[in-house]
Amino acid sequence: MLIAALLAISAAICHASDGDTINCAGQRYRLLGIDAPELHGCRPGRRCVVGNARASQRSLAQQLRGSLTIVPIKRDVYDRIVAQVYAQGSNLACEQLRRGMAEYKPKWDDGSRLRQECN
Repeated sequence: MLIAALLAISAAICHASDGDTINCAGQRYRLLGIDAPELHGCRPGRRCVVGNARASQRSLAQQLRGSLTIVPIKRDVYDRIVAQVYAQGSNLACEQLRRGMAEYKPKWDDGSRLRQECN
């Protein structure tokens, strides 16, 4: 279910919360179809992505330039908006995957949108 229309937001009001989530003026956007290493450790019973969480966060932060285009998809269980996010024509989730800063999660890729776009 599409929750809102296409958004254009200045990257100046956004920051990378971690390697797969950005915060823009208090609204959290979770990048569709990826999972990045956890900044605050892995909860018991969960299999988390292995890697350097700070490096993943920095990688995402480096991509936040100019105007961002946000395509909302749905809300997740943490009330974040799951979205495709673009900066300078590049899909941020695809770029995180290319850089080795996140893992693709097919079950989180609503309609295989990310898989189709990253290939």
